[in-house]
Amino acid sequence: MPRKVPVLNAETIRRYLNHLKEQERAAATVQKYRHDLTALCSFLQGAPLTKAALIAWKQALVGQYAPASVNSMLTVVNGYLRYMGWQGLCVCLLKVQKALFLDERKELSRTEYARLVRAAQMQQNERLALVLQTLCATGIRVSELRFITAEAVQAGRAEVCNKGKRRLVFLPDKLRRLLKAYLRKQKKAAGAVFTTRTGKPLDRSNIWRAMKALCKSAGVTAEKVFPHNLRHLFARVFYALEKDLSRLADILGHSSVNTTRIYTAESGAVHARQMNRLELVVT
Repeated sequence: MPRKVPVLNAETIRRYLNHLKEQERAAATVQKYRHDLTALCSFLQGAPLTKAALIAWKQALVGQYAPASVNSMLTVVNGYLRYMGWQGLCVCLLKVQKALFLDERKELSRTEYARLVRAAQMQQNERLALVLQTLCATGIRVSELRFITAEAVQAGRAEVCNKGKRRLVFLPDKLRRLLKAYLRKQKKAAGAVFTTRTGKPLDRSNIWRAMKALCKSAGVTAEKVFPHNLRHLFARVFYALEKDLSRLADILGHSSVNTTRIYTAESGAVHARQMNRLELVVT
């Protein structure tokens, strides 16, 4: 039964997070929900949940975060409210106009990607160079890197499980050859290809920091260098060759092609060049 006076505290957050775990939500998702609900709890300072308090929190977020981040946090809170039976307290998301073009300041080019790989190789960081190429050549999420195992390399395909969905990810032949050679050097016949010194699979923070450290030597702006941008590059290159949005959505593990469209967005500069090639100005 829902509480008569809506509240948010450590105990109700714990109950909701346990519910998410029972729904088999990803660990990273549960962590985000914990972070966002705890942030709201701190804002309330023990006061009850009211529509006015939630609207005030929403306004405070607008002054601190980008609209997409605000909506992400509001979605978390609305999910909690629905779970507790307090749907009437849900707040509306910000209306955000869909961006027509990719921000050029954050668009990683193939040339820049190649410079990052070469920079890793120049630093004799073979593992990082192969991580970059594995992410970019397969389009997987950085959280899915643990599914790239020695067994998957031998089979030429990896079975990836993410967000309750399973899909097959095929490994290009050239990448397989590189990974097989790396496995031989590491004397590894089973398990995740990329691990820490203690044998645990690399996580997002390990890879993020290592990539950022390459920026200066590779001559690539730090804004462009983060693991998920390699997935975006894969999507743009694939779509430029195949023009098959539905197939790309399947490869990326998207439930909706609307999500995939975001990944295939081009920069305004690319669009401008396409407009110039039309040559429709007569005089």
